[in-house]
Amino acid sequence: MTCLLDANVFIPAKNSYYAFDVAPGFWDWLEHVETSGKACSIDAVHRELLAGQDELSDWARSHKGFFFSPDQRTISWFQPLIQWAHQQHFTPAALNAFTASNADFLMVAHAAAYGLTVVTHEVADSGSRKRVKIPDACNAMGVSW
Repeated sequence: MTCLLDANVFIPAKNSYYAFDVAPGFWDWLEHVETSGKACSIDAVHRELLAGQDELSDWARSHKGFFFSPDQRTISWFQPLIQWAHQQHFTPAALNAFTASNADFLMVAHAAAYGLTVVTHEVADSGSRKRVKIPDACNAMGVSW
């Protein structure tokens, strides 16, 4: 199983329980799972992490290989994902936020394309119409999370 990590895995870890000065082993472990192909993320998450201008952005900058760009295989999942989102009657703002180069959208498409397991702190909320949640989109696309 290869895990695809959401930004909300990195940021809370850095800010609390796995701070770089408290648990450097966590960040070393991420290097190990990167090289062994057991975990990765996507460029959109990379951009989020770089915005912080802190130890996490330094780590992300030095581990560019951990983050993948959308390719044709990932892009082939855009249409099914968009169709599903439209069928769920999300608000126009929610649909626009989800599909406008959003890391969540790209993450689900990449996971579907490569059979990856998404790791996120989000929880499913199939009744929500104001925000598309990663777990709900994963469920719809047959992606483990």
